[in-house]
Amino acid sequence: MPDVNWEDSFCGEGNSCFRIGTDEQGNSYIAVAGAEEHFLTDSREALQQMIRDIKAGKADHLL
Repeated sequence: MPDVNWEDSFCGEGNSCFRIGTDEQGNSYIAVAGAEEHFLTDSREALQQMIRDIKAGKADHLL
């Protein structure tokens, strides 16, 4: 497993807690809190764009 610097958990309602992290190569990671060994990874730029899109409401149809 890469050396990931995990942030504190982001928790919604119930048990939906996620963690975001980065590594020294500029990659970003998203995992369910407590299961960090099973992660999604992409570039830091991709994570930034995903967060901007969520804030802009582009994922509201998933709620």
